[in-house]
Amino acid sequence: MVVAPVRAATENADDDAMPMTDDSLLASASATWLVEQYRRKALSPVEVLAAALARLERWQPVINAFCFVAPERAMADARASEVRWLRGEPAGLVDGVPVSIKDVVLTRGWPTLKGSRTSDAAGPWTDDSPVTRRLREHGAVLIGKTTTSEFGWKATGDSPLTGSTRNPWSPEHTSGGSSAGAAASLAVGIAPLAVGSDGGGSIRIPAAFCGVVGLKPTQGRVPYSPPSAMSLLGHCGPMARSVEDVALMLQVIGQPDVEDPYHLPAAACNGRMARREGLTGVRVAFCAELDGLRVDPEIAAAVAAAVGRMRDLGARVDTIASPFVQPHRVFDVLWKAGAANVVASVAQERQPWIDAGLRRAAEEGGRMRAIDYVRADLDRTALGRTMGLFHQSCDLLVTPSVGVGALPVGAELADPERERDWQDWAGFSYPFNITRQPALSVPCGFTRAGLPIGLQIVGALYADEEVLAAGAALAGALPRVGLPPLPVRSGGRSSRAAGDSGA
Repeated sequence: MVVAPVRAATENADDDAMPMTDDSLLASASATWLVEQYRRKALSPVEVLAAALARLERWQPVINAFCFVAPERAMADARASEVRWLRGEPAGLVDGVPVSIKDVVLTRGWPTLKGSRTSDAAGPWTDDSPVTRRLREHGAVLIGKTTTSEFGWKATGDSPLTGSTRNPWSPEHTSGGSSAGAAASLAVGIAPLAVGSDGGGSIRIPAAFCGVVGLKPTQGRVPYSPPSAMSLLGHCGPMARSVEDVALMLQVIGQPDVEDPYHLPAAACNGRMARREGLTGVRVAFCAELDGLRVDPEIAAAVAAAVGRMRDLGARVDTIASPFVQPHRVFDVLWKAGAANVVASVAQERQPWIDAGLRRAAEEGGRMRAIDYVRADLDRTALGRTMGLFHQSCDLLVTPSVGVGALPVGAELADPERERDWQDWAGFSYPFNITRQPALSVPCGFTRAGLPIGLQIVGALYADEEVLAAGAALAGALPRVGLPPLPVRSGGRSSRAAGDSGA
């Protein structure tokens, strides 16, 4: 899908607003800070959106993060938000804040094509997912849909429909997937909030690769409807450039909704979810390899150093062996059965248009027996019980988010001689989809090649608040991640230049 041009909506956007604030300041601004500026009438949602759309237009040719943009509708929403703030009557917690929506989440009036050429763009698109409804109720300014791998099936950022989404820190590398465009767009500061989804790491992997923050909440904390094709492996969750913003967004979208029969009761979500009060008394188990998973030495060193900062903040840190045997077979059965279900739902004549890797996974899933699925589901329950017992003596489990840096664009394996598919290098993330636990990825450094590194904090089931609090404390003790170098146009094409370090 071609992204709509945004210039027409921004040319006169500041007619009724204050003079445009410095682009780098707005790009690196948090949603929390923006809301405070709106409250003080020091900044307008109109100028914030205008800056976001201008930045989108500049970065889109480089990173390919959006598959649909609605600038006129977004500007109308920003103007309405400005009126509410001037009256002192904001609609909710994120009134006037730009937000992107992953293109697997229904958004009324916009196509949701799920990265697939098999989807019918004609719609009708008459429904919002619960997440989208909550954002609208709170006054968020929805700017467009971000790219995803086809049906969210893999951990790299490409699809037959939209091509490759690239890493802003190194466009020769993938952004990760499947919340590809969400992470890439956050990294460059187009919008401070993004909706992602995660069935095996699809929030945390691109968050790690792009140097942003992503939470896979406890399953059911954020209602997900229509449900993921991968059943209870699928979670919907918030992504942002700071833990505080992830917590703010969770307050908005983490509310019960009858459309999701597995939704949880309303949590006592408040600003203390992301407090920075240190980690005194928090019991942390640090597992560097998680049952022998490959970890690049640079990543291992950065994560270990960050864990040391957790100790400095007062945490009691114990280095442990893996609390479980890698559940690769369990995930393989559940995931590929889901893949078979996805492909079976596509008209036969359109199935050749599907990503070849997804078709192969579906073929394997189609050969599985019902007893294989039931056994995998029982093993899922057993793993959940193991982790429940583990957390009786440990508050948090800390691991790398991913054991390897962002892969080159077009590559799906980090080590082709040893790996069969993406699951072989994504083993730090998918176990916690199986167990349904909350897991947060926070940036903790860069490789020598300039690629971001992520650290994962896993909490007990329903302990989302504790995970966010620990993530905020750690992030406050680590160097802040700035913005990638800003692209410059030359001869009608975008290249990159230094100097956009953020504010």
